[in-house]
Amino acid sequence: MTMPAQPADTTSAPPTGLLLRLTGVLSAYGTDTAFTRRDTQPHPTRSALIGMFAAAAGRPRHQALDPLDLPGHPRYTDLSFTIRVDQPGTPYTDFHTTGSGRPRHEQLRTSKGDRRPEGKTTHVTDRHYLTDACFTVAVHGDAALIDYLADTLEHPQFAPYLGRRACVPDEPLVLTPPLTDPLTHLLKHAPLTLPDPPDPDEDHIPVTFWWDTPPPSPTAHRELTDNPVDFTPHHRRHTVRSLWSTTQYLPAALYVGANPLPTLAAYRHLLEQPCPPPC
Repeated sequence: MTMPAQPADTTSAPPTGLLLRLTGVLSAYGTDTAFTRRDTQPHPTRSALIGMFAAAAGRPRHQALDPLDLPGHPRYTDLSFTIRVDQPGTPYTDFHTTGSGRPRHEQLRTSKGDRRPEGKTTHVTDRHYLTDACFTVAVHGDAALIDYLADTLEHPQFAPYLGRRACVPDEPLVLTPPLTDPLTHLLKHAPLTLPDPPDPDEDHIPVTFWWDTPPPSPTAHRELTDNPVDFTPHHRRHTVRSLWSTTQYLPAALYVGANPLPTLAAYRHLLEQPCPPPC
């Protein structure tokens, strides 16, 4: 098979990190969730990931982005991410209503702050989701922060969810212990979920990646307003950031099949040995 692109060069010293596997029946990674339409991006947002980490540590929203009591006082905003799109999922829209049947003093408020009038109490919204999407995410950062992150995600104060509280993640959420080279694992070792099995004669499979930092030979670039500045209710604020896409050709042997749990468990167990690959 002729491969038009090769995996990114990982020979330079990589950051410390770990891999997460974000998959479930429903997920939603919105950047425009006000009023009647709640959207979802086609991949996890920076805000959703950082919010999940802060919630797992039990941090209140107004302190979610404050420095942590760790060596060097890192913040969750210091982390960077590389997202592998194993399964893009299928877009799904839920026709959703709120407010109906409540007394006047409990009705939803209008944009002016008043209560909605009688006869117009029902508030209709469209909520967009991804169904059966699967993403493997390399989290890069300071060693102390990565160790803390792995511990809090394994023993969360508040249950993690995939963008919205109704979106429960499948196990395992934390795919690996802390690694010295998470990117190599993402490209060459981490089990791969696919919408369909690869053809028997395929040695490598094209897979979409999204990068926080410019990779070699990006195929696409976009800007997204998902970089959190403040999670405080009524004062939430995000800034615009850049991200880049590539198509990487991964070994077809990484495909986990229709029942991925045994392969995922074996992969995690292997990495917990004294000298996991690559040693």
